[in-house]
Amino acid sequence: SLLFRFDIARLYLAIAFPVGLIGLLLSRWAWRKVVSRRRSRGGYQTSVLIVGSRSSALSMAQSFERSPESGYSVVGICLPNFEPGNDTSFTIDGVEIPVLGDEHSVVEAIEVSGADTVAVTATEHIGHHGLRKMVWDLEKKKVDLVVSPGVVDVAGPRLVMRPVANFPLIHVEKPQYNGAKRFSKTAFDFLFATSVLLLISPILITLAVIIKFTSKGSIFYKSERMGMDGRPFQMIKFRSMVQDADQRVKELAALNEGAGGVLFKMRDDPRVTRVGKVMRKFSLDELPQFVNVLRREMSVVGPRPPLRSEVETYDGEVRRRLLVKPGITGLWQVSGRSDLSWEESVRLDLSYVENWSMTGDLLIIAKTAVAVLGSEGAY
Repeated sequence: SLLFRFDIARLYLAIAFPVGLIGLLLSRWAWRKVVSRRRSRGGYQTSVLIVGSRSSALSMAQSFERSPESGYSVVGICLPNFEPGNDTSFTIDGVEIPVLGDEHSVVEAIEVSGADTVAVTATEHIGHHGLRKMVWDLEKKKVDLVVSPGVVDVAGPRLVMRPVANFPLIHVEKPQYNGAKRFSKTAFDFLFATSVLLLISPILITLAVIIKFTSKGSIFYKSERMGMDGRPFQMIKFRSMVQDADQRVKELAALNEGAGGVLFKMRDDPRVTRVGKVMRKFSLDELPQFVNVLRREMSVVGPRPPLRSEVETYDGEVRRRLLVKPGITGLWQVSGRSDLSWEESVRLDLSYVENWSMTGDLLIIAKTAVAVLGSEGAY
């Protein structure tokens, strides 16, 4: 009888633990979605007063205004050496943000704006003693203070705060491209690509048959792309355009919607077939790229695969995109896809290269599924 009760207890634990864990994760995810949606509509916002130099303050204000889901609403700016005769407000994406004084007028600016948080973007004009006095003043007002370290596109795990000689120094760890992290990424790519290809093989066969019988030309489209360390490879996709699509680029060049002309983008491209439009909407044309992953030419997650002509325009900084394998999906895929400008996609790629991790890759894969099902930014 005791043994029977013990078995029931173990069975209950074996069921309750995974069910409870899944329930906890789903509830946290659902709540975050609710909060993010409310914030994007103007709710659950923290009123922020930004203090810093003109360029850094405007950069932060622009980031907050373009990411309402972050929960920060800018109600004012304090600029060093500000005089009333200068610009008294800035307009960012149609929103007017007032300049409420200089770095010494923070308390007065809080009373005028009603801010409950002060964000300091640059401390060189405030100084060590000025920042300490600000902390004391805000403590009396019960207003929160956040300080930007000025480290752009560096993820939290690489930032370590270490006090040295009574100074809190932020150490930026070097990004890791080799060793155990590289091995784990390679192993994950192989297992994930193999599993996906086995699962979707009926879909691949069906699409191949449809493409073959609905338009002239080959089933697959191969395009030369540049991989890790600038090595060229043939990227495989289902053909979604007419057979002579590459030859017609010049006659459509005037209609290019790609910012800067580096990439050819066209929302209603006449070269795309009817079947191709459906495939592109849900990124089905990119499924054969899992073969590139098995060939170790691409990764499941990584920077966008660049063209040779694109790489030839790279400067020293942008070439860092080539430190890792290009991916089927990446930050660019879950942040707007074709709607992104070339400059923004490069910024996202560099951010990925500097901060990639297996946890981040799994999160991007999950977000990709949501973006693809919602056909966000696809054309």
